Amino acid sequence: MDGAHDMGGVAGFGPVRPEPDEPVFHAEWERRAFALTLAMATPGGWNIDMSRFARENRAPDDYLGKSYYQIWLAGIERLMQERHLVDADEIAAGRALHPAQPVARILTADAVGPTLLRGGPTERQATKPALFTVGDRVRAKDIHPGTHTRLPRYVRGHIGRIDAVRGMHVFPDSNAHGKGEDPQWLYTVSFNGAELWTDAPDPLLEVTVDAFEPYLERA
Repeated sequence: MDGAHDMGGVAGFGPVRPEPDEPVFHAEWERRAFALTLAMATPGGWNIDMSRFARENRAPDDYLGKSYYQIWLAGIERLMQERHLVDADEIAAGRALHPAQPVARILTADAVGPTLLRGGPTERQATKPALFTVGDRVRAKDIHPGTHTRLPRYVRGHIGRIDAVRGMHVFPDSNAHGKGEDPQWLYTVSFNGAELWTDAPDPLLEVTVDAFEPYLERA
């Protein structure tokens, strides 16, 4: 979707200034917000794409007014409310006010390590031939869906080159909305900086983007 979260190549936000020796978490509550997001996916039944959409689907002033883990926390609140695991008054109060809702399963302490090590592999067995091969010139489609997508705005409508074929993977655009995995071919596409930005300072600049087949067309 087109939202405030999609800030790649957008002017007006100033330069990116990495924090030297940045810690993984700046405060204990950030660690807890991250842990809760991972743990609640088990009883909540949502997937990583649903979780991403819950974080990005916010009004610009809301999204830009929150820090990184405040956005994570707001996302999990939305997911829990949508599944009636908590009510709005409980979120406002910051504590349980009603009897706990029954859930099918929970993430137990002894399962945390194996669950994190297992991760969430997205590659699936190929069921159809890939449309593109390495070296093909492609154009990123100029799409503006109101739903979840992993195609950044700054490459839409621009021409690039297939650098690698990554296999078939779960398609986030479908998976985020409970419409099934719908596996699609995934490619690494390189774009010349001057193709993306007319004032690119380095003529040798290249940007690579992993893009699903439905995002691309032959150029």
